[in-house]
Amino acid sequence: MTLEGPAVRLTIFVGESDQHGHQSLARELIHRAHAAGLAGATVLRGVEGFGASNHVHTTSILRLSGDLPVMIVVVDTAEKIDAWWGEVEELVAEGLVVREDVQVLRYRGHA
Repeated sequence: MTLEGPAVRLTIFVGESDQHGHQSLARELIHRAHAAGLAGATVLRGVEGFGASNHVHTTSILRLSGDLPVMIVVVDTAEKIDAWWGEVEELVAEGLVVREDVQVLRYRGHA
């Protein structure tokens, strides 16, 4: 699969402890993105952050949090992201979702 030119980056901000059933929400989103045939997705774990709850989550030893911030970043064409949006809406009850138009300069898998 190749992807170049105009695309969309969907960034989903949730907590590390957010669940879907018995599985982490981030893991569920990654597996659903993969099953939907999207170009790529990555989960990034934050070391500190806060959101709508205004509670700071941190790895600081003095205030160790069990709910660190997590970002799920997904990139594909606008059409594929739009088609997948219903699954995101279904799964993400709390958090922040940001959509940005991007320009893919290079996307290549192994030969």
